[in-house]
Amino acid sequence: MQLAENYLIGMDLGTTNVKAILMDEHGHVVASGSRENHLIFPGPNMVEQSADEWWDHASAIFRELSDAAGPEIISRVRGISISSQTVTMLPVDRDGHPLRGAMIWMDSRSAKEMHYISLTLGHDNMVELIGGQPDVAFLPNKILWFKNNEPELFAKTHCILQASSYINYKLTGVFSTDLDQAARSQCLNIHTLKWEKQIGDAIGVNLDDILPEPKQPTDIIGYVTEAAAKETGLMSGIPVVAGASDAMTSMYATGLSKLGDASESSGTTSLVFVGSSVQSACNIPVVTKPCAISGIPYVFDAPINTSGAALKWYLESLGEIDREKAAALNKNVYTYINEVAEEVPAGSNGVMFFPYLLGERAPLWNSHARGMFIGMSLDTTHEDFTRSVFEGTAFALRHVIDTIKQAGGKVDSLRITGGGSKSRTWSKIKASMLRVPVLILDERSGDVPFGDTLIAGNAVGVFPDLTKTINELISVKEVIRPVDEWADIYDKLYPFYIDMYEALDKDLLRLRNKWIEINK
Repeated sequence: MQLAENYLIGMDLGTTNVKAILMDEHGHVVASGSRENHLIFPGPNMVEQSADEWWDHASAIFRELSDAAGPEIISRVRGISISSQTVTMLPVDRDGHPLRGAMIWMDSRSAKEMHYISLTLGHDNMVELIGGQPDVAFLPNKILWFKNNEPELFAKTHCILQASSYINYKLTGVFSTDLDQAARSQCLNIHTLKWEKQIGDAIGVNLDDILPEPKQPTDIIGYVTEAAAKETGLMSGIPVVAGASDAMTSMYATGLSKLGDASESSGTTSLVFVGSSVQSACNIPVVTKPCAISGIPYVFDAPINTSGAALKWYLESLGEIDREKAAALNKNVYTYINEVAEEVPAGSNGVMFFPYLLGERAPLWNSHARGMFIGMSLDTTHEDFTRSVFEGTAFALRHVIDTIKQAGGKVDSLRITGGGSKSRTWSKIKASMLRVPVLILDERSGDVPFGDTLIAGNAVGVFPDLTKTINELISVKEVIRPVDEWADIYDKLYPFYIDMYEALDKDLLRLRNKWIEINK
């Protein structure tokens, strides 16, 4: 095969795994690699990951790409961009050594601190400053928890990094953060794009001292060092850009190019994007952020906590019978539950699943929401539960989309990427739930590392016109249309989904508080 002139590396450090691709300027993936991450649960509501494991995985993948491609291709790598899960709190010392496990977005131990900060600043004032609703996933309350509960480690902290920032540091020796993740952290003033002094004052921390200055995603923050090159098999001197969150990167990878386009990056969580011609108000459940794609000045960006995670939980907790039947039929268990769910009538024979197994971000923004099955009877079958999990996550998606529409967003179609796009049953349910066609992209398109290569290529001049590149390289593999009979049923059931949760919300909060009291 004839060598291309330019190659790019994109890597995503996700919750579930680290994965990367080496791609040429024509969109051909030359090599790829992946390693599975592990979750650490130190205590109730605590979810961490090891930064050392992140680097072990990243460096091993870089070596794998280098070995597979060979030195001639590696010598033509023009840039590297890394995205990651967000928001993370990883404190490091002056030498870049992690001081503790990284508190990831799933960690909800700092609910008390979140409420303290909101009360101190005033909820409306805080929303105006940060451009969104306070939530336990974000950084100010995590920093305050760290400061209050581990003061000796806090005193040794030189700076706090995001997950991708740590890999960037290991590659370049430069402490950095990107503007996209900074804007999602709730430490940044959304109007001035500077670290917000009022947030810092509320938690007793000078944010300018402890958080790196935000850089644009396409800014080159450093170059692969000699030490990193020896460890990874890469060439020293390769530019490394600031990058972005997996959310923003996946938006590029899904090929959003005009108003009316919407996309869902469906993995462990779901990331939903809808373009907008105008900036939204700050005090609504889902807000817009600036968008660099031509023709889409703003984008609604809504994270849903558990989509693929809900299916995984179901199979691990209640799916023994599914695994046994799938094995007997010599089928993959996910293939089996898709076939089973397809045979159950829309509405799951009256069973409704609420997928709030980790609380919920958009559009509820509370950590006390909990997963529920409602509507069981003696006639309920295991298959009803199976379909209800698919439908419950689709109801949650509709709740987000409806909220965005009410705020001015337009949705004519939904592009689905990630692991969730492999389920035709799920995609048919989503198409019917939203009454729009679902567009399934090819295997490369929509994959977050592909979006990383687009950012890297734009930064170093390989892809100077990003909109043109997106249209050239991203293709639709299949269009899935709504099933009218299903859509009619979902239209009738959706109001009950909303009303039942709203009726239980206060009791779920009381239950969460009582459980905390019991476990003291």
